[in-house]
Amino acid sequence: MNPSLISLIILLIVTCIFGCHPPLKKEAQQPEEFLRQVRFFLPEFHDDMDRDSLIIAIQRNLEYLNRLASETVFHYGPHDFTCREVRESQEAFLELLSKKLNAKQLSREVRKKFQAYRATGRGENELVLFTGYYEPIYEGRLAPDETFRYPLYRRPDDLIRIDLSPFSEKFKGESIVGRIEGKKILPYYSRYQIEVERVLKGMNLEIAWLKDPLDVAFLHIQGSGRLKLPDGKVLLVHYQTSNGRPYRSIGRYMIEKEFLSREEMSMQAIRKYLTENPGVLEEVLNYNPSYIFFRQVENGPIGSIDVLLTPGRSIALDSRIFPKGALGFISSQKPLVNEKGELTGWTKFSRFVLNQDTGGAIKGAGRADIFWGSGPYAELAAGHLKHDGELYILIKKP
Repeated sequence: MNPSLISLIILLIVTCIFGCHPPLKKEAQQPEEFLRQVRFFLPEFHDDMDRDSLIIAIQRNLEYLNRLASETVFHYGPHDFTCREVRESQEAFLELLSKKLNAKQLSREVRKKFQAYRATGRGENELVLFTGYYEPIYEGRLAPDETFRYPLYRRPDDLIRIDLSPFSEKFKGESIVGRIEGKKILPYYSRYQIEVERVLKGMNLEIAWLKDPLDVAFLHIQGSGRLKLPDGKVLLVHYQTSNGRPYRSIGRYMIEKEFLSREEMSMQAIRKYLTENPGVLEEVLNYNPSYIFFRQVENGPIGSIDVLLTPGRSIALDSRIFPKGALGFISSQKPLVNEKGELTGWTKFSRFVLNQDTGGAIKGAGRADIFWGSGPYAELAAGHLKHDGELYILIKKP
């Protein structure tokens, strides 16, 4: 066969294989790859919520930024900004909000004056999986009885966190949680050891008692809550620390065990199934070895940057990847409910948000958790939301 013809055939084959299909996007590996700067095709910055809540969320965020040294560095994907620059950026955004611009004017000004970094998400479509969390309200007691016998614990004195950075450069920023037994450092007790074997009993660590082990489990998942006491007072409890064990999703476990299907999975479905099938309750809950210790607070809920969370405006992201306290913009779906409070469907929404929290299940560039607040709608949204969407991080142009 003519060599020129052979070369032409090879060229055609290569073109068909690689030219007709775009190469698969390489999954982000380094922190600077989890956010990419968007130079064209910016979204329309339409916000479905009231501006007062956004102003409050930013003002709370500035409390965090004002506590830091001005030269503290934040990583926005491939670019670094000082705390001073981030603070000035959010003050400039507040100034925009004070001008009472209409939705189109505000969007135009944001596109003109701010640069956007898009989260690279979970795959080639750069979509982020959005879930939700809320502040539950449960009945509680300050002393146990036959009904209220499931404790919430404060941090034990023997729980220690060890910074690994001094041991090697490769461990920089990493730490482990454990306890000392003799001359050994051991992993801290697992959920099973704490809940079933009661290894902490008698150590006077109980903050309060609840009447349902599922209430305790969901408080662990949500990270904060309100406990109604018999005298009408309300006790606010908030995440203090964890036992350092890896978080494992009980929802995923229940799908794998075919207790629930992927389609019907929700927080409400988990509660219903485990209430009706108490024989598997212990098995399911202890699949997750992670355990949360709480502290009592005067105001809450409080995010990981130690500011009050704002319903609908505060989100939780992976703190290893995304800059804490960053101004963001999201688009996804939110639930529609009828007059009975029942879920009837979903509708698209978009809004400005602040990165003010983090969570054990929120890992990577493809996960985000929206704080919905408290009450029936917040519980419904937090329990059912598992929809894809877009996430952008914003900062003022130089």
